[in-house]
Amino acid sequence: MELLEQQNSAIEKLRRFKVGALFMEAGTGKTRVACELINSVPSIDLVIWLGPLNTIRPKTGIASIKDEVNKWGGFTAPVVYVGIESIQRSNVKYLHLLNTIKDASTPFVIIDESLKIKNADAKGTKRLIEVGKMVEYKLILNGTPLSKNLLDLWSQMEFLSHKILNMSHSEFKNTFCEYTKITKDFGFKSYTKEFITGYENVDYLYSLIRHYVYECNLSINIKQYYRILNYSLDEKSRAEYFRIKTNYLDDMTLLWKNNNIFLEMTQKMQHVYCCTEEKFETLTALFQHIDESRTIIFCKFTDSLAACEKRFPKATVLSYQKESFGLNLQHLSHTIYFDKNWDYALRIQSGRRTYRVGQESNCHYWDLTGNVGLETLIDTNIQKKITMIEYFKEKTKKELYEVL
Repeated sequence: MELLEQQNSAIEKLRRFKVGALFMEAGTGKTRVACELINSVPSIDLVIWLGPLNTIRPKTGIASIKDEVNKWGGFTAPVVYVGIESIQRSNVKYLHLLNTIKDASTPFVIIDESLKIKNADAKGTKRLIEVGKMVEYKLILNGTPLSKNLLDLWSQMEFLSHKILNMSHSEFKNTFCEYTKITKDFGFKSYTKEFITGYENVDYLYSLIRHYVYECNLSINIKQYYRILNYSLDEKSRAEYFRIKTNYLDDMTLLWKNNNIFLEMTQKMQHVYCCTEEKFETLTALFQHIDESRTIIFCKFTDSLAACEKRFPKATVLSYQKESFGLNLQHLSHTIYFDKNWDYALRIQSGRRTYRVGQESNCHYWDLTGNVGLETLIDTNIQKKITMIEYFKEKTKKELYEVL
């Protein structure tokens, strides 16, 4: 299969450098670009692919990143696949990775889904940056063009090379980010948190990184269709939903929980009806008209995920948090959002498991929507790209009570 125009452009741009970033939207074919770039370096004697564990060891029946790489001819050098989560959690596996790199003369390291290294203070990010210092050839892949949170870029560029930005994390933040510090007192202790309120000197930032970054948006001749499937909560779930709302929006609870109240409250409220019977009945009716075996069902809770796996064994049932990124599921064409999720990025990425280069069928999406205010609120905020915490900060207790 011939390379696509954007793939050729990416290769042409980045092959001149020893480090680079492919910020190509999910489904644009960045894995093949990575293979071509790595194989263009004749001296490479080891390839280390660092990616999310769910892409390296996915569920049965789902292609792994190794399968995807082999589809494009694989690498000319030996390859080792390592889960980013393993490096974050295990000292033994981290040390083994360092020793593996030391034993190679010219290794090439790829970090797939590079947003995994966005938090500069996290142990995993610090470890990956140390890995980067040991390697001359490096590539990062991300399914989203340049992050809207520019602070994420520091860790990613630092992994590639300190010389790109040539500044510390604090220098980067002070140069490009506008932020506000809020301090709250709790008895004898105080807590300070920073909130980014805007960005500045963005043109200068892009001038520093532009040679090493290739961006690409997805454009294919496949249509996407979105539909809503309404359902009603059973009486027990509905009663518990309103009990939680009343208890959590009590004055004393609000004072005790502070800003964590809205996250905790909505999680509990949504969980009580995640397995209400009419949701399953609605899907059973839908599967009379579409092919269950060509369908993804995304769930938010372990209870709903387990129930869907049991009730709909032919479907591919996935978790938002674990499996919205990285997987190539272009052999499927239907996606059902069994539980709603506040995270706009997860929603977009989950849709790109089917809507991608190589898809030959139109993609269809169904949103299950219950008859309570929280469901409508999540939909509205997703459309506006507003997080739940941002929403909570803008509302009074009375307004929250009314909308929920």
